[in-house]
Amino acid sequence: MKRYGKRALATMFSAVLVAVTLLTMTAKAEELPAEPESVMVGDVEYVRSVYTNEWVPKEQTGIRPIAVMMPTDKSAQPSYGISNAKILYEIMEEGEISRQMAVIDNWVGLPKIGNIRSCRLYYIPEATEWDPILIHFGGVFYMMHRITAPDINNLSGVAEYGTGGKAPGSGYFFRTSDRKAPHNAYISAEGIIAASAQLGYNLAIRPEYYNAKHFRFAQSVNTLEQYGAGAIPAKNIDLSKIFTYTKSSFVYNEAEGVYYKFIHGKPQTDGLNGEQLTFSNIIIQNTKWATLNGSKYLTFLNCDNTMDGFYMTKGKCIHITWSKSSDYEVTHYYDDFGNEIELNEGKTYIAVAQAGRVPLMN
Repeated sequence: MKRYGKRALATMFSAVLVAVTLLTMTAKAEELPAEPESVMVGDVEYVRSVYTNEWVPKEQTGIRPIAVMMPTDKSAQPSYGISNAKILYEIMEEGEISRQMAVIDNWVGLPKIGNIRSCRLYYIPEATEWDPILIHFGGVFYMMHRITAPDINNLSGVAEYGTGGKAPGSGYFFRTSDRKAPHNAYISAEGIIAASAQLGYNLAIRPEYYNAKHFRFAQSVNTLEQYGAGAIPAKNIDLSKIFTYTKSSFVYNEAEGVYYKFIHGKPQTDGLNGEQLTFSNIIIQNTKWATLNGSKYLTFLNCDNTMDGFYMTKGKCIHITWSKSSDYEVTHYYDDFGNEIELNEGKTYIAVAQAGRVPLMN
């Protein structure tokens, strides 16, 4: 991995901010959705985050997120940088083992991100929803036409679809000696910036894909009490029927108003800071799926409008439906009255579940 000094890294980051400024001006010229309400704290302007609705520095919102493929394997825990994920997807793969995709907006400055694993085709519609730089370590042959499309900006440690293709940015990944392959591949923010500069990837939001409105957030705290008996208790959420290997689960902390995540029966933590992952919102998205003919690989119908799921927050759960029309369109979630659900401020976990598999709650 090529190393850069602080001055060189600062220069690269300055270039990112210049690009962000220019593209923000372009976005305004093209009459993208208006900026959310802002506040000044000293000399820093803050706006609401698209991901969490929290107040964040405005300059941060102009930088594209990264979407990092991370394993759930027991021997691969903990992941590094995963607590920075504002949106965390978990989807089943072959062999009854799931994988995670961490959408991270505040990645600049992270020294170690990963470990990083391979991608599957059905992660791409989830990723493009956020227009990120997709970071993975190879993939499988059936995603070759999508991963190599001009609109996709990806970094891959090996051939990008497993049996061939380029390995964009591979020289900026690195391996550690504390774990055995394949669980020891990482990248840093420094490496992402350098690789993107080499490949001509724009680190600023792309106006032609950028969507300033994603989730609908509640103006105050959404307790789900408005649904009466339709909101059932969900202080303990067990996903062992959905993810049979990881047995992902959540426990609600009433004092903090968030769910703590567990994996393999233990707290799921971040190797960078030791923090256990927490989420304000949990979405279970039941999805049509199949096994690809002649292979062990799965496929999911990510763009659909006929399926349902569940939304959990503040120790309660309601039934929902969802719709997504195309890759770059956002996924919308609705209650049983047809109203778009209002998420609470904070991070969101999304389980794309095989239809027929449901959570256990109490």
